[in-house]
Amino acid sequence: MADQVNSLEELGAVAEGVEAPAAAIEINREPVRDELGRSYATGKRKDAVARVWIKPGSGKVTVNGKEQNVYFARPVLQMILRQPFEVAGVDGQFDVVATVKGGGLSGQAGAVKHGISKALQLYDPSLRGALKAAGFLTRDSRVVERKKYGKAKARKSFQFSKR
Repeated sequence: MADQVNSLEELGAVAEGVEAPAAAIEINREPVRDELGRSYATGKRKDAVARVWIKPGSGKVTVNGKEQNVYFARPVLQMILRQPFEVAGVDGQFDVVATVKGGGLSGQAGAVKHGISKALQLYDPSLRGALKAAGFLTRDSRVVERKKYGKAKARKSFQFSKR
């Protein structure tokens, strides 16, 4: 008990010799762009995987070679694709080219949204805070549970019969 600290000043003197924790270290993020001025990211949702490239432009979104409103005909899915731009405050400033495979339309829209969010954050690191606060940089890891042997579906059992 000889090395006990009795005051805040002594505690400050003891703490000066200790390095700052890793969480307090400021991370300086730099933009990640290719030679054509694009940023690339992979987005995932359910079984869908989207490869997304963004570059400065007029706000044109192309998915698998088709316009956004042709590929994602439902207005809800088009709204999902617009969310990252609206949250970041850069609506209509970037062109998006995406290729998406797997899953259904809803999962594909979520995958493209995830990819757009990650690509925006790589293109302009100052947008990271808004996108992260909205939860767009987190991959939604929920996937369909597999069917088990002896079950009707993943968890549903066959009807029990005593006789």
